[in-house]
Amino acid sequence: MRNLELPGRSPVHAAGGMAATSHPLATSAAVDVLRSGGNAMDAAVAACATQCVVEPQSTGIGGDCFVLYAPEGRGDIIAYNGSGRAPGQATPEWFADQGVSKITEHSPHAVTVPGAIDAWCRLLDDHGTRSIGDALQYAIHYAREGFPVHDRIASDWKRCEGVLTKDPTAKRIYLPNGGAPTSGTLHRQTELAATLEIIAAEGRDGFYKGAVAEDIVGHLQSLGGGHTMDDFATAAGQYVEPIKTSYRGHEVYECPPNGQGIAALIMLNILADMGLDKLDPLSPERLHLFIEAGRLAYAERNALVSDPDQVDVPVEKLLSADYAASLRNQIDPAKATVNPAATGLPGGDTVYLTVVDKDRNAVSFINSLFQSFGSGLVAPKTGVILQNRGFSFNLDPTHVNCIQPGKRPMHTIIPGMLVKDGRAVMPFGVMGGQYQALGHAYFLTNLFEHGLDLQEAMDLPRLFPNVGGAVEVESGMPSGTVKALQAMGHETASPGKPIGGAQAIQINWDEGVLTGASEPRKDGCAIGY
Repeated sequence: MRNLELPGRSPVHAAGGMAATSHPLATSAAVDVLRSGGNAMDAAVAACATQCVVEPQSTGIGGDCFVLYAPEGRGDIIAYNGSGRAPGQATPEWFADQGVSKITEHSPHAVTVPGAIDAWCRLLDDHGTRSIGDALQYAIHYAREGFPVHDRIASDWKRCEGVLTKDPTAKRIYLPNGGAPTSGTLHRQTELAATLEIIAAEGRDGFYKGAVAEDIVGHLQSLGGGHTMDDFATAAGQYVEPIKTSYRGHEVYECPPNGQGIAALIMLNILADMGLDKLDPLSPERLHLFIEAGRLAYAERNALVSDPDQVDVPVEKLLSADYAASLRNQIDPAKATVNPAATGLPGGDTVYLTVVDKDRNAVSFINSLFQSFGSGLVAPKTGVILQNRGFSFNLDPTHVNCIQPGKRPMHTIIPGMLVKDGRAVMPFGVMGGQYQALGHAYFLTNLFEHGLDLQEAMDLPRLFPNVGGAVEVESGMPSGTVKALQAMGHETASPGKPIGGAQAIQINWDEGVLTGASEPRKDGCAIGY
């Protein structure tokens, strides 16, 4: 239990239902849905749609979505991949013909076909009790009537002013009066409200066909993009077989590639036999092991993880005990080793949320534009911010993430789910672009190895080893630990912003109680009833 004389907050407990998101208005929307009889999937989509309005730098309907779902808390976890694909003519040869030698982050070529709306509609049809029209009402309200900008969001928004000035519509909508809105001011998005109303009335086709798609495709084509109306009309996510590993009596579930969840599982496999429970949570010895294991796991991710529909990703080998041992043996517990190859990939923004309802349907739900405000491109009539997931592609025909028609890029957003004794016991997730895989492993080992509660496990200072670069270390890390890491050979640096964010809900089946926690580095909260 935390020291109640110090700043911080306790976990939230409730017996009915619970939601945890990174924004109070989204959590409130989810709990309102639960209280009015909706289930966890209804609440999750309503909350995520709300965040697409009130956290525009982190997520949007022009982004992607991944979900893990445990119906009635059963251990047979359902995984859904709602990531978008490259346009049908996106070949290296096409880019060469256009004179494009590199996919840059704020170009139309970084925009893959958004998968979120298709995913929301499919998941509600299959697992919800309400329509997409019902789920979008909270988002429509905040877009049309306005929402107060919260502190963390205002900080992130201000940091993105340079990106937003490059696109006329982005500048007009997201830099009112010439700059980012400040904390406590009201912001409206009337074009987005009208778009959400079309989707509410027409469902999936309201986004992927007709005027909305025409606006998006027309804007991208005007900038040189190769997107077509057919690319949007045929967009579809898919149910996939989740992957897992065992850790401290639990099964840890992740979505399979093209997501990076496999890197989190590789890290857990590496660290399982390294005696973390004998080390202090913020000791340099423990954090050194995390840095080394993280760099090894991320190097494997960068070399091998891609779209399994087009590339053979050796999942079974990567998750094997022998493979974990071979990686573990490369770690010197006393000093930093030579860095694997650099990633060349930036950080990103994402929203992760989780909901558990009275019937113990448990949803682990993540939605993202990738980088802050995605590509920075906004469709002029509809107000849709477009993601830049295609920035993870390259034009090297020999690389697993070379762009190809209909291909999905390596994805950073990863929902997680814990199962024990055949029942789901914790949907969880960690936001923060590239950090997410390491964040999953750090959060879970905080819980299992060091006896921290949910909120303490999120509050703990973080670090992130950029592969081939410095270790970013938050200011809350003890100075003695940082100096010791430097003495081991680790170069350290301050992060540009707080590292990551998390949400989780534990299910105590014996007591019938839910325990939730929400990221202190964000504006959100966990609420139950």
